[in-house]
Amino acid sequence: MTDRPNILLVTADQWRGDCLSAVGHPCVKTPNFDALASDGVLFARHYAGAAPCSPARATLYTGLYQMNHRVCRNGTPLDARFDNLALAARRAGYEPTLFGYTDTAPDPRGISANDPHLTTYEGLLPGFTSRQLLPEHEKQWLSWLRSRGHVDAKSRSIHVPAGARPGEISSAPTVYSKDETQTAFLAGEFIRWLGEQDAPWFAHVSFLRPHPPFSAPAPYGEMFRPDEGPRFARAESREYEAVAHPYLSYAMPRMDKGSFVYGASGPVGDWTASDIDAIRAIYFGMIVEVDAQLGRIWNALKESGAWNNTLVIFTSDHAEMAGDHWTLGKGGFFDGSYHVPLVIRDPRSSIRGVVREFTSAADIFPTLNDRLAVEPTNGLDGQSLMPFIEQGSAPSWRDAAFWEFDFRDIAGQDAENHFGLRSSECNLAVIRDARYKYVHFAALPCLLFDLENDPMELTNLASDPAYLSIRLAYAEKLLSLRARHLDQTLAYTELTERGPVSRRP
Repeated sequence: MTDRPNILLVTADQWRGDCLSAVGHPCVKTPNFDALASDGVLFARHYAGAAPCSPARATLYTGLYQMNHRVCRNGTPLDARFDNLALAARRAGYEPTLFGYTDTAPDPRGISANDPHLTTYEGLLPGFTSRQLLPEHEKQWLSWLRSRGHVDAKSRSIHVPAGARPGEISSAPTVYSKDETQTAFLAGEFIRWLGEQDAPWFAHVSFLRPHPPFSAPAPYGEMFRPDEGPRFARAESREYEAVAHPYLSYAMPRMDKGSFVYGASGPVGDWTASDIDAIRAIYFGMIVEVDAQLGRIWNALKESGAWNNTLVIFTSDHAEMAGDHWTLGKGGFFDGSYHVPLVIRDPRSSIRGVVREFTSAADIFPTLNDRLAVEPTNGLDGQSLMPFIEQGSAPSWRDAAFWEFDFRDIAGQDAENHFGLRSSECNLAVIRDARYKYVHFAALPCLLFDLENDPMELTNLASDPAYLSIRLAYAEKLLSLRARHLDQTLAYTELTERGPVSRRP
């Protein structure tokens, strides 16, 4: 093993942090994730910093909270001045190589108005070399399928299960096999590239699955029954849930079926409880499909002799509601959208186990900086996880999770017009510890949940006089957190008669 490790960052889009056999899920089995966890450190209370994909990945890649990186929605540009893990890897002597996508909308300043990069949010994070792009249109994978004899693989309609109608919820297998999924395609591209390497490398494998559309090849689509799985975290009816807060009554009717089942149309609210059961069962199978490809990657690393010198990080950008609170997808404030997996396996460390402190996607970049002895070029919000990895604990660690969600609609102004708010008022911030969860909206009513007595987040206590002091205490805690995390890039530097003095924390 050399002093400079290989780095493998794997993300699986929309994977819930509770859908792991390593943390006791009642039906989903993830043996390859579990094998990585047993050989490294599993962070059981790990949370995304934002949703959906672009804001979540901005936090993951930059180590900044949304309040600082300001990627508010898919399509919000990432300011070019911010450092990120790919740029830092280059400073450490690597050529960071991407398999998949980063969903990074480029900074339009200095780019020609005619540049097609400005027509999509699925750009490439600065610093990465792309070996195999696979954005959501999946054209590269479709072309590969055609080369394998699937002559009809000309559009994403290939996701419609065999014999099913477009828009039908079906556990029937897709026409492509378990060895021909997008996940298998990217895993194969990485493995082929791995065989070309003769120096320490940095790779980011960014899987789209288990992101919708919800369909899967055999045996995964029919692997779980609709009645399997834990109880849904939701009220007795969709209507009761929707009136619990103005944001929910706005957002829930706007969820479109087509975002989840290829070819579907109409509001998600038309789906019955049985429909949601069936969708979640398919989602569980999609997770197991990704886990199988993780095993393929682990085996390739071992067979190539790279395993003992490869730092592996596995996580997700954000999670999936999967029917909790009668919703699908991601966003809002519920835990189901933000609790994600994280395992870090460092071959240099003998520490194994489960960390139950609250960790954030913002911690990934500082961790890589620490491990590779690279200084960031701007202030960061996250903290290095290396103390957990090298010593098994970290003194004075945070006692709460924090995330943000921005629901502005710059192009269409839908949210702004619905609520009568400015775009800058269409946002929320969450602080959540082991006991309470406080949700602060910029211009809508706040929420408070007692997680010890109400783990499903069904009873809002914010207006209960008996909880007023608790609500105010958590509002102050959130305010203090935001004050501590104002941009510190130059704040730790002072010009004196002796010249600049800098004191990093």
